[in-house]
Amino acid sequence: MKVFTTGQVAKICKVAPRTVSKWFDSGRLQGYRIPGSQDRRIPREYLIKFLKEHGMPLGELEDEAMAKVLVVAQDQVLIENLRRELPLEKSFKMAVAASGFEAGIQAESFHPDCVIADFSIGKVEALQICQNLRKNPDFAEAILIALLPDDGQPMSIDRSSINETFKKPFDASLLAERMRTLIGVKKELV
Repeated sequence: MKVFTTGQVAKICKVAPRTVSKWFDSGRLQGYRIPGSQDRRIPREYLIKFLKEHGMPLGELEDEAMAKVLVVAQDQVLIENLRRELPLEKSFKMAVAASGFEAGIQAESFHPDCVIADFSIGKVEALQICQNLRKNPDFAEAILIALLPDDGQPMSIDRSSINETFKKPFDASLLAERMRTLIGVKKELV
């Protein structure tokens, strides 16, 4: 469990240390005092909760506190269901790409922890996205999830570049829960 001093919290929030002490003393920012001193300590999860509740930017905590998900799909209903199940307040940040080209650009700038590739955009293109990401050392640890169409056609794919598969239609809440589990292994989501 990571713990911050009031000075470290002040730096993250871009405020004076005295302001952080006031937040702490008023009970708005939870934490504890070091026995025998007046020093305050704020556990990471309380700080993130405080920042989110007050609409403050997470700053340097964003990368370790937010799960970044890139959805490569054209199905607007699917995208909206995922937005509903992976909200910002639940530590998810989502970006969307409609093609392999857009996915490459988004991946480079967004640095996703997880990529969801809807094979409805085309089997060849979706497989190419997954294989290209796996070849890139920057995305070697990214979780790749394939959404396979249930069109009655048997689909054989090379699963070496894919962590998980879901057959459409599926329950978006189950996918969200599986992502929390997979990403939670690498990050402490609050």
